[in-house]
Amino acid sequence: MEVDFDVPKFLYEERQKTPSQLQHYYSTFEDLYERKLWHQLTTKILDFFNEPESAPFQIPLFQNFVAEWEDKANKLSLVSIALQAAKQFSDLNESVSFLSEIIKKVDAPETKDVYVLALMESEQFKLKLNQTDDVKKAIEESEKILDGFDSVDTAIYASFYRVSAEYYKVKANYAQYYKNALLYLACVDVEKLNPAERMERAYDLSLSALLGDMIYNFGELLMHPILDSLTGTQHDWLRSLLFAFNAGDIGKFESLVPHFSKQPLLEQNQGALRRKICLMSLIEAVFKRPTDKRSIPFSEIAAETLLSVDEVEHLVMKALSLNLIRGSIDQVDQIVVVTWVQPRVLDKEQIDGMGRKLTEWSNHVKKISAFVGEQGGEVFAQ
Repeated sequence: MEVDFDVPKFLYEERQKTPSQLQHYYSTFEDLYERKLWHQLTTKILDFFNEPESAPFQIPLFQNFVAEWEDKANKLSLVSIALQAAKQFSDLNESVSFLSEIIKKVDAPETKDVYVLALMESEQFKLKLNQTDDVKKAIEESEKILDGFDSVDTAIYASFYRVSAEYYKVKANYAQYYKNALLYLACVDVEKLNPAERMERAYDLSLSALLGDMIYNFGELLMHPILDSLTGTQHDWLRSLLFAFNAGDIGKFESLVPHFSKQPLLEQNQGALRRKICLMSLIEAVFKRPTDKRSIPFSEIAAETLLSVDEVEHLVMKALSLNLIRGSIDQVDQIVVVTWVQPRVLDKEQIDGMGRKLTEWSNHVKKISAFVGEQGGEVFAQ
């Protein structure tokens, strides 16, 4: 015969173990439990778990008290409580085991979104255990599930993108890390991240932007407040390097190369970075020109990119193959005719430049309009 769990006794005993400033929670827990106010009780448990001093008491409270009424709790809140408790195990395998039981409880058609949250957070622990194959499968499964929803709670998207980013960081897949890390930041309030995490995110995003094979526009990162975390720090030079790349400023790039010794990945990839800055210099050179003046001599490209004229054709062919620009090369006259340049997320300086172009264009249209008006007047006068 199963003996009913003595909830009041458990809460009383736990109350005696906790610091005095936390003891009032246990009285509230008992009161709300007796009155069957499950929503209020769930909220109060979350409040308790957010108290730093509550860490040693979270596992027993979940396993002995929350487990008593977990079927009455909102599933998203239940998983949020469980995730906090999972962090308190000293053994990562115990954290995974604990969460595996939670995952089973929310693996139902009506709670598939919450299932993704529990699954992805469990994979965070598996990443630390180097179980990357399992993590990859979980990412693929979760992505399919999320694609089936019109929308889910932002916390679930944040979890998916954060763990995905960490996986791609481990795998040194810079482009995928860049994409997922920026999507994660779009789901959270950056100001609520602690300063150390903000700096780490900014640093990792900067490296991934520079080292990502297909990333040739840093505007989205340069405009993001996360990058301010590097300002005035030992990594401030990395921020300057991003701006140099985005502007295609090879001179600035060369002045910052001595800093590469501080980061082995940059030092090891100096050759690739030089090729990348040349391509970005070419893109910027095209972008700055009016659309009716994009027949560019090799000599001008050589001057912009600091390459020899003999190297220009190869550079342009590379840009064409990467679909950074579209157009043709006139080898006889040594001219590149550009019909399209990859759309860009502009930084503030580039936006100012675009504004100046629009002003010039507007003034040009006004002059033409005035000229046409004058000619029309003369015709009628005749």
